[in-house]
Amino acid sequence: MTYSVREIYYTLQGEGAQTGRPAVFLRFAGCNLWSGREQHRAEAICRFCDTEFVGTDGPGGGKFETPEALSDAVAGAWRDGQADAGKYVVCTGGEPLLQLDTAAIDALHEAGFEVGVETNGTIEAPGGIDWLCVSPKGSAAVEQTSGDELKLVYPQMEDEAQPVCFESLDFNQFFLQPLDDKNIEANTRAAVEYCLAHPKWQLSLQIHKIIGID
Repeated sequence: MTYSVREIYYTLQGEGAQTGRPAVFLRFAGCNLWSGREQHRAEAICRFCDTEFVGTDGPGGGKFETPEALSDAVAGAWRDGQADAGKYVVCTGGEPLLQLDTAAIDALHEAGFEVGVETNGTIEAPGGIDWLCVSPKGSAAVEQTSGDELKLVYPQMEDEAQPVCFESLDFNQFFLQPLDDKNIEANTRAAVEYCLAHPKWQLSLQIHKIIGID
């Protein structure tokens, strides 16, 4: 298949359990919960997305005709001279599981990468993923009910997106991440209070925004 990629770049993971870890971000184009265009945001299932995933013209982006071409591009973003130990790629979007398949995962492994995925959970994940983060959105049904971490943007107004709805799922860690909108301070206080009252949940902050990196 042809993989449509918005951007590929090297940075630190800014949120969740892997915060602070150097990684190549592989951002696939497209999503199944929002078109990515502002005129469609109000009617989308996910209305608070903070990433640009439309098109393939971002840094390192493009259309890759084979899994090997994709993995070569990811390997090229890992800094020259860096040790191979600890090579990590975060497959994200948009919704990466619309495109990420076993062949691409195998090619990334062959290039020496540990493969992480950040997904909205509406599509069952293929095998071979090393770190799976599910971040439920709005009323969308969660089909991927197990993984390494569940990271819930908080608060969300939909009944289906309340923390209690996910506590019985098979994840090792549960995070609340304050919704980054005009009410970010209030949202952060609410997330803190919820975590204090419900210790199953941990607070996740978007450190990359706080320190000003991509």
